Amino acid sequence: MTHVPASTAGGARSSAVSVRPAGLWNVANILTMVRLLLVPGFVLLMLHNGGYDPAWRAFAWAAFAIAMITDLFDGHLARRYNLVTDFGKIADPIADKAIMGAALVCLSALDDLPWWVTGAILFREIGITLMRFWVIKHGVIPASRGGKMKTLAQGTAVGMYILALTGPLATLRFWVMAVAVALTLLTGLDYVRQAFRLRRAGLAAQRERAERESVR
Repeated sequence: MTHVPASTAGGARSSAVSVRPAGLWNVANILTMVRLLLVPGFVLLMLHNGGYDPAWRAFAWAAFAIAMITDLFDGHLARRYNLVTDFGKIADPIADKAIMGAALVCLSALDDLPWWVTGAILFREIGITLMRFWVIKHGVIPASRGGKMKTLAQGTAVGMYILALTGPLATLRFWVMAVAVALTLLTGLDYVRQAFRLRRAGLAAQRERAERESVR
C-alpha cells in the first residue's frame, strides 16, 4: 500500500499518460509517409507522354494537391494530439521540400518555369531547413504568418503551372508565382534573423548554466 493519496496517484497516472511519447505509427507520421510516396508518383505522372499531355498533367496536379493538403493536416494533428516524434521532425520538412522540389524541377525541365525561379526557391527552402537543424538544440523556429502565406502562394503558383493553363489564367499564374518568389525570399531573410537570435539566446543560456555550476 502506498502513501500517495488516490487523487494524487490518479493525477500522476494522468500526467504519465499525457506525456507518454507518441509511437512511430501514428496518423501524422502516416500522412507524412504518404506524402513521401507521392513524390515519385507525381514525377511519373508529370513526365508521362513527354510531359505536355493535359490529361496527365491534371493527374499530376491531383497528386500534388493531395500532398499539399496532407502537409496541412499532419503538422496540425501532431501538435494537437501530441503525436510529435523524432521521425516526424525530420521526415516532415523533407517531405515538404521533396514534393515542391520535384514539381519545380519538372516544370523547369519542361521549360515551363525559368531555372532561376526553381533555384531561388530551392536554395531558400533547403537553406532554411538546414538552419532549423542547426539551431534545433536551442529551440524551434515557429512558423510565422509570412511563412504560411509563402507556403500557400508557392502551392497555388506551382499548382497553376502544373495544369496546362492558357490565356488569362496563364498570365495570372505568372503574377502568382512572382508573389510566391517575393514571399519566399523575404520570409527566408526573416528566418535567418530568427535563427541567429535563437542561437545567441541559447548560447547565452548555456553560459549562464555553466557559470552557476562552476560557482557550486
